[in-house]
Amino acid sequence: MSKFRDREGVFRASVARLDKLKLIPRGACLSLPAGRQPGLLLAVVAFTAFSIACSPAETHTKAASTTPTIQVQTATVTTQSWPDTYEATGTVRARSSAVLSSKVMAYVRQVSVQVGDPVKEGQELVTLDSQDLDVNVRRAEAAEAEIRDAFTEADDGMAGAKANLDLAQSTFQRMQELAQKKSISNQEFDEASARLKSAQAAYDMACSKRRQLDSKLAEVEQEIRGARIMRQYARISAPFAGVVTAKSVEPGNLAAPGAPLLTIERQGDYRLEASVDESKLPFVKTGQEVEVALEALDRHLPARVSEIVPAVDSASRAYIVKIDLPALPNLRSGMFGRAIFPMSAGKVLALPAAAVVERGQLQSVFTLEDGVAHNRLITTGKHRGELVEVLSGLTEGEKVVSPLASGVVDGTRVEVRQ
Repeated sequence: MSKFRDREGVFRASVARLDKLKLIPRGACLSLPAGRQPGLLLAVVAFTAFSIACSPAETHTKAASTTPTIQVQTATVTTQSWPDTYEATGTVRARSSAVLSSKVMAYVRQVSVQVGDPVKEGQELVTLDSQDLDVNVRRAEAAEAEIRDAFTEADDGMAGAKANLDLAQSTFQRMQELAQKKSISNQEFDEASARLKSAQAAYDMACSKRRQLDSKLAEVEQEIRGARIMRQYARISAPFAGVVTAKSVEPGNLAAPGAPLLTIERQGDYRLEASVDESKLPFVKTGQEVEVALEALDRHLPARVSEIVPAVDSASRAYIVKIDLPALPNLRSGMFGRAIFPMSAGKVLALPAAAVVERGQLQSVFTLEDGVAHNRLITTGKHRGELVEVLSGLTEGEKVVSPLASGVVDGTRVEVRQ
């Protein structure tokens, strides 16, 4: 009997808890009819345990109903006509790039720049050992001096030959007059004629030697000019203003003709070389306006197609399209870029990008249902201005929280602010 009373006490405590949780009407089943078996009591206790187990959800619902309502703004998922686009990846390269090398073989004496240094046009960058080149210049200059000294002797020889020629001509004229008067013998006239021819030949020879000296002097002057030009090759200068992007030389190295020493790129003059699939060839034209995305700079830039390489790579089945880029402070060659080519228009689902929550590789939005915000995973596609394409997870006409409000989580009660 005492055991039954203990069970009745447990029953009454359970009923009191059910009454507190409002799971049964107040005052119901407060006592057991006389003669009831303990089995009925156990059934009631089991029902009580089940009710107690279910009570946290009811408590959570009640707590949610008492949570303060957050005012939000909403946006509607709409179908829009977006022009279709084609994206091609590429690499930023300088339009003007020069690989500097030596034209002569010589040891490097000095390197005046490092990678990343800005340079001016004509600035000396690498100095080579030019001792043998200096010797060549001095040898040519010595030959020029020798020829100029020979000019005096040649001029004197020409003057003497000219005087002898003038004397021989005068003598021949007198002899010719006397021969006409039969005053001299034929032998004397022939001798005068021979002396005139000899003097003329000597004068012609002197003039020829003078002309040879002139030609020799011109030749030596060209040798001097060539030697000086070769000596200038020992000083490697910047062909244009830019920045040093590569360096493969140090003082003491032997510079060989054609071996790269430095690479210079002209700053502010870059283009994107994109690899375009051969099937898109009809849609790409020279002068076409395209959009270029540079992820390293987080920039989208308007650009123009400047050149299309007609050859298609047999391995990748793609061809190169060169796109001129506007000048940017931090733009560098080698950066990754995407060229977005406009194609035909198509229908897409779109919503404001401000409504999308990004956590790592996951995107989600908060949809509204009976005044409660629910977090829903979605898949996004292309961006266009402030809108983003929705690939999956939403349907047209659904309302989403936009822009995101502080404190909104899954299950938050919200009120739409007009």
